Amino acid sequence: MTFMSHCDRKIILDTNVILFDALAITKFRDADIFVPFSVIEEVDRFKRDLGENGRNARHFSRFIDVLREQGALAQGVLLEKTQSYFYVNTDMHFTGLPQELDLQKADNRILATALALKQEYPKAQVELITKDINLRIKADVFGIDANDYDPEDTHFEDMYTGLKEVEVDPQAIDRFYREKSLAMEEGVKLLANQYIIMKDRTNPNHSAIGRYSERDGKVLPLICPTESIWGIHPRNVEQSFALDCLLNDEILFVSLVGKAGTGKTLMALAAGLYKTLDEGTFKRLLVSRPIFPMGRDIGYLPGDVEQKLNPWMQPIFDNVEFLMGADKKAAGRAQELINQGMLNIEPLTYIRGRSIPNQFLIVDEAQNLTPHEIKTIVTRAGQNTKVVLTGDCYQIDNPYVDSASSGLTYSVERFKGQSISAHVTLSKGERSELAELAANIL
Repeated sequence: MTFMSHCDRKIILDTNVILFDALAITKFRDADIFVPFSVIEEVDRFKRDLGENGRNARHFSRFIDVLREQGALAQGVLLEKTQSYFYVNTDMHFTGLPQELDLQKADNRILATALALKQEYPKAQVELITKDINLRIKADVFGIDANDYDPEDTHFEDMYTGLKEVEVDPQAIDRFYREKSLAMEEGVKLLANQYIIMKDRTNPNHSAIGRYSERDGKVLPLICPTESIWGIHPRNVEQSFALDCLLNDEILFVSLVGKAGTGKTLMALAAGLYKTLDEGTFKRLLVSRPIFPMGRDIGYLPGDVEQKLNPWMQPIFDNVEFLMGADKKAAGRAQELINQGMLNIEPLTYIRGRSIPNQFLIVDEAQNLTPHEIKTIVTRAGQNTKVVLTGDCYQIDNPYVDSASSGLTYSVERFKGQSISAHVTLSKGERSELAELAANIL
């Protein structure tokens, strides 16, 4: 089948890309974008799914139906914002396809389409976009350029850390301690709520830490409570930064990223309990986490919904009971707060469509969420609600997400420099010597 070629770049999208991002076809500029018929059939099988895959499948189908009214999909429909052309094509067959590639499999038919396009347009740049590692390997064997879907070009290794080290004169550090603020020298570019380590140019042991306030145009001291927050003291400078943004009422969106044992969840819970029960700034502490099992999913567990959810919510209960106290009454006190409506622990499954005002919302294990799911959660926040995301981008259980495409990575980059957001990357483990060693070497 011959197409009207508009661009020198030919992109073939796999089904998993569409299930990850329903509008993926709008993320490529100046290209001919092909969705093989096999992909349309696979997407159709997901449209009744009640989860994120089903939502994206239905959204994609509705979007394509709108494009269909603008022109023939087989001949290409112009996407004006990106100046790309979108095609739905019947499966094309490469004349030299080896017998070991079984065309009964949709992945092989998609690969055959890429090979046929390369054969038909030898001077064009043909690129297969898929989140399937094995399909990328097979494409490479046959000389097809294959890449993961990464529209925002966000890489976890290059992600904003929320921290900057600045060398200053010794007099500036002394002035900061004396005046409780410091205007940075010209040429030093800082983002809103970025945390600063100011080091003496002449004496490495002379330093200060603070947070850059965009409103004041100065570096301000951290919020340092005189007493512990539910028994929690910051054990390192990164935890001091985390506690500052958690306790700052002007910061409504906080993201904490770090490996296991760095104290992300525990500090978020301690700050949430303090702001809710002690200060009364928020009416309720709501803690939620996505359900992504490492083995069998929730349907295989016995009991009613509450009993099924307990294994996934137990880490939250463990942390709350730790903060409540080491005695046997801790579980009872936690349950009493739940009964009073001051504390609510639930899965993210039930958050869609809700409005959440006057609450301290903690989303644990946020690395397992897609960018769309993060958007769904944060847009639930009503007046006077603070949202805290915690997660470790090296521990992702969602098969459709990796460290580059995680909603946590995405939100850190998108909220970077906003006046009501702050981000802290924690690297030093404080759980135990064994946990720290395991996180580093295993």
